[in-house]
Amino acid sequence: MPILNRVAELHDEVTGWRRHLHTIPELLYDVHQTAAFVEGKLREFDCDEVVPGLGRTGVVGIIKGNLGDGPTIGLRADMDALPLNEITGKPYASQTPGKMHACGHDGHTAMLLGAAKYLAETRNFAGSVAVIFQPAEEGGAGGRAMVQDGMMERFGISRVFGMHNMPGLPVGQFAIRPGPIMAATAEFTITVKGRGGHAAMPHGTVDPIVIASQIVQGLQTIAARSVDPIDSIVVSVTKFHAGDAYNVIPQEAQLAGTIRTLRTEVGEASRERMRAICQGIAAAHGATVDVDIDVNYPVTFNNAEETEFASGIAIEVAGAPQVNTDINPVMGGEDFSYMLEARPGAFIFAGNGDTANLHNPAYDFNDELIPHGISYWVRLTETALGRA
Repeated sequence: MPILNRVAELHDEVTGWRRHLHTIPELLYDVHQTAAFVEGKLREFDCDEVVPGLGRTGVVGIIKGNLGDGPTIGLRADMDALPLNEITGKPYASQTPGKMHACGHDGHTAMLLGAAKYLAETRNFAGSVAVIFQPAEEGGAGGRAMVQDGMMERFGISRVFGMHNMPGLPVGQFAIRPGPIMAATAEFTITVKGRGGHAAMPHGTVDPIVIASQIVQGLQTIAARSVDPIDSIVVSVTKFHAGDAYNVIPQEAQLAGTIRTLRTEVGEASRERMRAICQGIAAAHGATVDVDIDVNYPVTFNNAEETEFASGIAIEVAGAPQVNTDINPVMGGEDFSYMLEARPGAFIFAGNGDTANLHNPAYDFNDELIPHGISYWVRLTETALGRA
């Protein structure tokens, strides 16, 4: 199925919405302007029900089909931005220093609004579709907050679907896989406590910098020697802070970073191993260590049946050669995982073309993706809910 004619007609309008949202990036749950824009559009489209304030600042619109009773499916987009200074130089660049849409959530929101407009105009399906606009994907677990607010039960959602743009994948292509498609995440902070002193007399100190450096090296053995090579794991130390003077060995050194895994058992084992490595190295040097691990998003796990269904929709929209149905998992995290834990569904990637990577200050969502994304949402809804 090529791009729908009506969707092609909507392209410029939806692009305008996307670029407006790009100028007003907001972080985590503080997406009040964005949510108000979304709510206003959904009411303008004459959705049957518009509910703001779910998961604190999320918005859900319900559109009922004209073909009678049926189930309700959910389509989800995320709304929040990132704490970065934009360097794109685009005329619609962020107007808020220190905040920008560097992950394409402005595009996700605009595409789902475009689909909502089309579906509210045509209503060529049975049952209902819930268009879900979620806050706080970037570390705030907004997906969990909406689930905990009873969203699935309140609207009777039986299946749920998500989409994310993917730089490097050509526009018009899609990628998906059954099972784990994105990683579980955990963040760690390790504080090594030694005994400070004069840098010229290190023998009288317990140097936390030397000890922390050994811990950094030791943590690399989690992936290299503690986990089956067939399993996927990333352990990255991304912060190392210690000392403030050239001639002082400090009392403490602090490390921080992230663990990414595709299986719950591997995540649990890696955290246990991290604590053991830190305690052992610190004890060997007469220091103490505090290891704080914050377990965050679970694995984004695509239901096999729903993945087959979503793959079929993508193939109808783009053609079989344009759909990779067995993409390698991505080790980034995604809190759509909470919705997939609550209901069966599938998460798919849509090509953003040759652009800067996600979370890069030079990134921009590719507006040429818009009609492909809307067509996917429309075709999925009409097929899942019995299009005439």
